[in-house]
Amino acid sequence: MHQHLIDVLATLDASRQALRESVAAIPPALRTVRPGPDRWSPVDIVEHLSLVESRFSAVVGGKITDALGSGLGPMLADRSGKRNAPEAAIPSGTMDEHAAWAAADRARAGFRAAVLSADGLALSGVIHEHPFFGPLNVYQWVELIAAHEMRHVAQVRETAAQLLARV
Repeated sequence: MHQHLIDVLATLDASRQALRESVAAIPPALRTVRPGPDRWSPVDIVEHLSLVESRFSAVVGGKITDALGSGLGPMLADRSGKRNAPEAAIPSGTMDEHAAWAAADRARAGFRAAVLSADGLALSGVIHEHPFFGPLNVYQWVELIAAHEMRHVAQVRETAAQLLARV
């Protein structure tokens, strides 16, 4: 596997581990509790991440497929500003923790598979437009997914503090 791909996937794995640890630090009974009317529970956050990553998997996988078909050749968590998720990435609030983790793990496996389908090829030339950040290549998308997850790790930790303060 190409070293850049190893590095960005390691970043992705580290963000997932941080998320798992952050959620695990919350008592199970509190993991589905929303700390306020306009706030997500820790499980909602995991579900949100699964929805976003599933969408990115489809986009990145499609872009890689297109690039492969066109002859893609070999290679030469600031949370200070609130952002609103698009409708397709808003958690339903109906998943239990097990289902949310299963969905997140499926989404991660799909994303990894999409990226790995072109291992050793010039993925820096596979570009997709992000509505906020502009055109990003596959490596940047992987890094963005990890950074997005780390942003929500901070949110889980913030939520945990609020929930545990109630106990």
